[in-house]
Parts: sequence; structure tokens; C-alpha cells
Amino acid sequence: MQDVITVVVPVFALITLGYIAGRLQWISDIGAKGLAEFTFNLAIPAMLFRKMATADLPDVTPYALWGAYFGSAIAIWLIATLMTVFVLRRTAKEASSIAMSASFSNVVMIGMPLSLNLYGEAAAAPIAILVSLHSPMLWAAASIHLGLSSRDGNVSAYAIARNLLRELSSNVIILAIIAGTLWRLTGLEFNPLADDIITLLGRAGIPCALISLGLSLLGFRIAGQMPTLSMVLVLKILVMPVIAWTIATYVFALPPVSAGVVTIFAAMPTGANAYLFASRNNLAAHSASGAVALGTCLSAVTAAVVIYALKV
Repeated sequence: MQDVITVVVPVFALITLGYIAGRLQWISDIGAKGLAEFTFNLAIPAMLFRKMATADLPDVTPYALWGAYFGSAIAIWLIATLMTVFVLRRTAKEASSIAMSASFSNVVMIGMPLSLNLYGEAAAAPIAILVSLHSPMLWAAASIHLGLSSRDGNVSAYAIARNLLRELSSNVIILAIIAGTLWRLTGLEFNPLADDIITLLGRAGIPCALISLGLSLLGFRIAGQMPTLSMVLVLKILVMPVIAWTIATYVFALPPVSAGVVTIFAAMPTGANAYLFASRNNLAAHSASGAVALGTCLSAVTAAVVIYALKV
């Protein structure tokens, strides 16, 4: 249990510190915006670039990692959709947003720090492989779902492909992962001075991301739609990690570190992109907001349980 505490407590302590700093206005709204931009445009990309360029690659294909993680996401997506329509009696259009809230994990801000704390550098490559497709694939899935469930049933494959390509080509984190992979293929060594600069910048990524998450929680609230919110939370932080671990272990037979990263990522609370999708389309936005806020709080406990289960 002591090992679990040392993995989980520092992560959620920094999230709490960020929330307190924002609540007490130790960091202004402008400062919070600047911190988020620094974190996700410079620090996290630098860290992932170096890890992909230097980390030992796992003895597993990317397709197995993607299959295990996205297999669990698809299962949760289908369950959430069916329950939304037949149990909650909500519309098929709302199901697109609710299913995304139940499937979209906060992998960068919480999943990455927890995985690195637990497994160290051995988790770096599986993390980068999963992060590279996580956001664009699930956002595309939600867009397709919404298009198919619209009254006219019209969805443009061209528009979906264009938006997916735009996300892949403009996301700095994804570009950093690709650049690190390409650098690795060249076989070139880093210049020591350049390596020191990249390493120093990358070290700021995790703490800044956690503080930034705490600050961002001030913008989310828990209001109404409790049956929907309860369903989303149960599927996201309780059911999805069980499905992910089962697929990773028994279908793809992933090694322990890779299976652990897949499971931890699946156990993470709803990420902010799910709320962004819901608010843009005015579909179950309160549920998405509550899933981010309350899910993040509850995951301090549920993530500890998952990590304990992975260690025993």
C-alpha cells in the first residue's frame, strides 16, 4: 500500500494545489492560460519527443496497444449509447456526447504522470503510442456518431477525414511523438547541450500539467442530469479499466508494463475534450462538465485501487 501512496498522492496533491491556487487567485486566469499553453505547446512535447527518441521500445506492436485500449473504448461507447437511448430515454444525438464522456480519458494530465510514477521510463513508449491516436480517434468517432444520429442521417466522410487530418497535423504533442520516432530511426545521438535543454524543458511538463489541471477544474461544475452523470462515472472509472485489462491480458497478451499503461489510461476520469465536444454541440454539457470535475475527484481513490490491483 505504501508503494501505491507514493505513486498516487504526489499526482493528486499537485492537482489540489493548482485548484487552491486558482480558487485563492494566487494564479490569475491569464496566468492559468499561459501555463496551459506552455505545458502543452512546449514542455509536454519536449518530454515526449525525447522519450520517443531514446526510450526502449516495448516488445509489442503498436496495433496490439491500440487494439487493447480502443477495444475497451468501443465497448464502453456501445454500452453508453444503448443505456442512453433505452434506459435514460435520451436522444441518439445526446448519446454521441454521453458516450464520448464515458470513453474519453484524461490520459495526458493524469494518466501519463501515474504511469510514469508506477513504471518509470519503461512506460514511456506505450504512453506515446497511445497518446498519439487517443484524442483524434475518439473525437472523430464522436463526430461520426453525431452525424449518423442527426435527423437526416447525413455524415460527410470527407469532412470527418479532413478534421482528423487537421487534428493530426496541428497537434503539437502528436507532432512531437512523430518527430521523436523519426529521430530514433536516424540512429543519431543527441548533442549533449541540446539534450540538456530538451531534458530541462521536458521535466517541467508533468508538474505543470497537474497544476494546470487543478486550475482548469474551476471552470467545471456539477449540475443536474444526475442519472446520466452517475452512469458516465461508473462506466468511465470503474467498468472501462476492467474491460481494458481483460482485453490487454487475455486477447492481446500484452507484457505487464504495456497492459498496466492501457489499464491506467482506461481508468482515468473524463478528459476536457469530452466537455468541449458536448458544449460545442449543446448536448449533455452539464453531464460532461460534472464527469470531468467529479470524476477527477473520485479518481484519486479509484486510480489508487487500480494501481494496487496492478501491483499485486
